[in-house]
Amino acid sequence: MSWLEPVDGSATTAVKVARMKAGRWQPPVTVLRRSDLFVNWADFPSVVEAADGSLVVHWLQKNGKGTYAYDVKVARSTDGGRTWGSGIKLHDDVTETEHGFASLLPHASGATVSAVWLDGREMSGHGHGDEGEGSMTLRYATTDARRGIQSGALLDERTCECCTTDMAMTSAGPIVVYRDRSSDEVRDIAVVRKTASGWTKPRVIHADGWKIAGCPVNGPQVDAKGRQVVVAWFTAPEDKGRVNIAFSDNAGESFSSPIRLDDGAAVGRNDVLLLDDGSALVSWIEGVGNAAAVVVRRVAPDGKKSAIQIVASSSAARGAGFPRLARAGDEIFAAWTDVASEKRVRFARIEVPAM
Repeated sequence: MSWLEPVDGSATTAVKVARMKAGRWQPPVTVLRRSDLFVNWADFPSVVEAADGSLVVHWLQKNGKGTYAYDVKVARSTDGGRTWGSGIKLHDDVTETEHGFASLLPHASGATVSAVWLDGREMSGHGHGDEGEGSMTLRYATTDARRGIQSGALLDERTCECCTTDMAMTSAGPIVVYRDRSSDEVRDIAVVRKTASGWTKPRVIHADGWKIAGCPVNGPQVDAKGRQVVVAWFTAPEDKGRVNIAFSDNAGESFSSPIRLDDGAAVGRNDVLLLDDGSALVSWIEGVGNAAAVVVRRVAPDGKKSAIQIVASSSAARGAGFPRLARAGDEIFAAWTDVASEKRVRFARIEVPAM
């Protein structure tokens, strides 16, 4: 697990990680602490394990005086997270613009990971989407977190400015999901795939038709196994929020019609795991009475759904962040930010709901 934590008595913030071993969390380790980290409720560090057992973590670090002038940095640990190498920049430009919402994906062998991120190098001024200042782009690269970028590609020339991205590996290659942005401000979920002939052109998974003149800060998530793919996302055409899911059995070449999962008060900020039987487990924040909760629901490709299961009470406020799901062996876990008093990261094992 990775997170950001203010350092008491100082103006610095720490990037921290912790590992679970034999069912118990080990003491947290500080990857680094700095006064120039870019700290944001929606754009947070991540950590993945490469195929060779090394760990790679990413974070955001200021590169100029502008509010949205920051880089994506990555670092590697070869001793299980106890010590970390120096951070290197994930991208090859030197613009003082926004770079963030990165997603990391380990390769099948070695220390290399793939990464996708939102890249504002084409945006002049303060770099956060003022009209006439250029567009946010989606870019891809591979790295071992020691020698910089090994390969790179521009995947989309115009995207939503600050929604999470995600990436998964199918048997046909990697698949990337993100919130697109059309010329008339429709911001639906798009997908690009890497095939034997290269990257495909961006394609909208479903024409929700959500037209909004600003970023909703609520991106999609994807999981895959073999040729099976599942994508979950938040959308709100006509100002009616909902959490949708769509399945693919051809490595993301096409998707089923969306299945709605929420109970009518969706805040979004979802995550998704593809289960061994082909069903999926989806988490999100749902309004419950006058409050909100972190919830999960299981759904099959034919539309069969479990009841919604409440994981923990939460909030619709920004400080509640983005709950996340993870799998280890036969166990599934959830992590979320508890804002009931002082902010804390909470963690629980999840029982998969019966359908």
